[in-house]
Amino acid sequence: MEDMSFIKLPANEGKQPAKKRAKPPQSSLEEEEEERRRNVKNLAVLGEKNSSVKLLEELVFGAEEELLERLVEEDEDQTGLLLLEDKDEEEAKESEDEGGVRQELQAEKKAAWVDEDDELEEEVDMKHRFRRNLMKGEAESIMTKQKLQQRMREQFQKAMGGTPSWAESGAQKKSKRRRRAEEEEDEDEEDDLLRRTGNFVASSDSLPSSILRVKKCLHANSARPSEDRLTTVQFHPSAQVVMTAGLDQSVSLFQVDGKTNPKIQSIHLERFPVHKAQFSVDGETVIATSLKNKMFYLYDMMEGRVSPVHTVRGLNEARVKEFSVCPEGGALLLTGTNGYLHLLTLKTKEVVRSMKINGDVSGVAFSPDGSKVFANSEDGEVYVWDMRSSRCVNRFTDDGCVRGTSIATSQNGRYLACGSQSGVVNVYSQEVCLNSANPKPLKAVMNLLTSATALTFNPTSEILAIASRAEDEAVRLVHLPSLTVFSNFPVAKRKIVYRASCLDFSPHSGFFSLANNKGHAPLYRLLHYKEF
Repeated sequence: MEDMSFIKLPANEGKQPAKKRAKPPQSSLEEEEEERRRNVKNLAVLGEKNSSVKLLEELVFGAEEELLERLVEEDEDQTGLLLLEDKDEEEAKESEDEGGVRQELQAEKKAAWVDEDDELEEEVDMKHRFRRNLMKGEAESIMTKQKLQQRMREQFQKAMGGTPSWAESGAQKKSKRRRRAEEEEDEDEEDDLLRRTGNFVASSDSLPSSILRVKKCLHANSARPSEDRLTTVQFHPSAQVVMTAGLDQSVSLFQVDGKTNPKIQSIHLERFPVHKAQFSVDGETVIATSLKNKMFYLYDMMEGRVSPVHTVRGLNEARVKEFSVCPEGGALLLTGTNGYLHLLTLKTKEVVRSMKINGDVSGVAFSPDGSKVFANSEDGEVYVWDMRSSRCVNRFTDDGCVRGTSIATSQNGRYLACGSQSGVVNVYSQEVCLNSANPKPLKAVMNLLTSATALTFNPTSEILAIASRAEDEAVRLVHLPSLTVFSNFPVAKRKIVYRASCLDFSPHSGFFSLANNKGHAPLYRLLHYKEF
């Protein structure tokens, strides 16, 4: 029985018999072989480079080895450039980091403590009695805290003579060392100057204002300090000599060198406390007066002889105290009581004429040629007298003055200074004062708070020295071309000036000295002036 579970395929539907591959004909094989040979031949021909083409390639690209080397070098250079750029960027970043750290350190160094209240714009009442002296005008009655701190810092530096050494920065210290080296060079030049003597011609081209170049020297009378108050200091008109005199009954002469100032001679006047001493015009004689004596002394320095003058013919005064040496020489103008002025000749020791003003005389000053004399009265009026005719040629009231105390004239004939009890010093034009009945001052110097008792112009008429003997350190120097006060004088970490009763400049303004109540004569070198 035939099995029906199987499907019987036809024989031709199964595996078909593989067809046999037809063999290519013999001719086609030969053609392929011939084609292969031809291709090989063509490749061989193409492989041979034309000499001109090869030369061109070498010129453009170089030889094969050179081209490879150049490519390698360019690769290395490019890599090195990238490395350098990376290195520069790293260094710049490091420097920025260091700068930032340095700035942070400086910022940290500027202030050890920061108070939030300091940033507030707090206003301070300047009219309080502890802050009133810091005001520069009524407009500053209210001041911010920051501005007040700045003002107090300036006041402190001024009192200390500049920034203290402990508060100076590195740059300031270097600058200070450089200035010290320059000053040492100036000292060497000064040494050469002080080895010479004679009547020099001073040169003063444009004295700067505001700051005066000044150097503190050894006291002029350090070789013999006075045992009592000094009343006089004066430089010799032609020699490097300074004279001091005081209530210790002595007159002393010193050589001025700025370093040791050796004593030349000292004379003692028995029971004669010296009120005032002056050189004669020729510098050969010293005239000295006392407090309560009618007698005065003449000291002849050439012969070393001291001569007392007991009586003066024609003088009806109980005492001879104040006097001035006439510029023409050979005569003194004595200040008497009740407004009298007496002209005394030294040759005959007699009064040749007298002049009188209203009120008591508080000071006299001669014009440069000696033809006129200005007399300041205690009533605040100034009288101008002609010395040849003994006639009053003008009279005016010192502006704003209630009680006059002192007077001085400049050697160039331009300025007249009048001091008052209030401390105000009025500076006038001398020419206007000779002709006007109501002159107006060029400047009212108000830097003294007590009576202006001493006034002196320097020989070049560029500086006016003013002082009050009623208060310590009450000395100021006025720059006349600008009519302003030098801000750096007196400057010291401790008191040196004390109470000054007399001021004087050397013949060519190289030195400035004063007499104080401690028996000393502080000496200063004014560096702007090259001569003694």
